[in-house]
Amino acid sequence: MRQIASTLILALVFAALVGCGASPQLKGTAIEPPKPAPDFTLTDEQGQPFTLSAQQGKVTVLFFGFTTCPDICPTELSNLAAATRQLGDDAKNVQVAFVSLDPERDTVERLSQYVSAFDPSFKGLRGEKALIDPITKEYGAFYERRDLPGSALGYTIDHSTVTYVIDKAGRWREVLAYGAAVEDIVADLRALARERG
Repeated sequence: MRQIASTLILALVFAALVGCGASPQLKGTAIEPPKPAPDFTLTDEQGQPFTLSAQQGKVTVLFFGFTTCPDICPTELSNLAAATRQLGDDAKNVQVAFVSLDPERDTVERLSQYVSAFDPSFKGLRGEKALIDPITKEYGAFYERRDLPGSALGYTIDHSTVTYVIDKAGRWREVLAYGAAVEDIVADLRALARERG
């Protein structure tokens, strides 16, 4: 009888923790404790201001890259698009935002064509270098322009490859490694999308 009572108490404690919003087990690298995501305002692919703090109520997924990236950016955005499709109704509580590191080439029009090719709900964000640099610094994202002599492109951008996940309350919750399995992305985004804000 005592064992049954102990089991019941443990079950009630667990239920209380879940009910109080205990953090889900994330498959990416969790930020513990979660911290407020550094805020910023950039211009989206429609030419409208996009302020991170105004996205509260949705899980925001940030990826830094550039539209002429040959492999890393299209691979990651394809995975995020696949995850978004698999989220079903939970997708309405998730916003993917692609932050351009190449303001010289990535115009509003170019970003619009680029992100919509992956998913019409994706946002493409841009700003001049003076705006982008403080953002990348606060998130610990690396990027550097590298000249390509003899190439039609002229230059490329070397950049870090992680994806940043911000919860509905505006807290930075995790980073996802490049090439994370789509099912892991889906699991984490679904868990965060269903959290109470």
